Amino acid sequence: MNLNQVTVAVTDIERAVTFYRTLGLELVVHAPHYARFVCPQGCSTFSVHRVDRPVASTTVVYFECDDLDATVAALQRQGLVFEGPPADQPWLWREARLADPDGNPICLFHAGANRIDPPWRVTQPTRLA
Repeated sequence: MNLNQVTVAVTDIERAVTFYRTLGLELVVHAPHYARFVCPQGCSTFSVHRVDRPVASTTVVYFECDDLDATVAALQRQGLVFEGPPADQPWLWREARLADPDGNPICLFHAGANRIDPPWRVTQPTRLA
């Protein structure tokens, strides 16, 4: 099994397309009710679908960056607002959080090998991160 995509609800497709393209996602499908993006690394996709009213979401979408600090700085120069600067977390990831225009929580992070193989992993690693 492989995770193909995550879809979040938005009230304005055009505004969402602008936001997620600013994050660096590549637009591959664009319709009045739906847009789909491919992540710049790997084969994962991400999509948005239009709803009439905002939907409160507690699901956080994580996008991994090779150089988190540089990525955040570049996005801030483009006008994106983060909750705070990138910070090291006790779970050995470095993270910076923001929200899309509809309030969907987004976390940009860098975890390296700790994404799949943290020191407290319950099973032996069976693949490389």
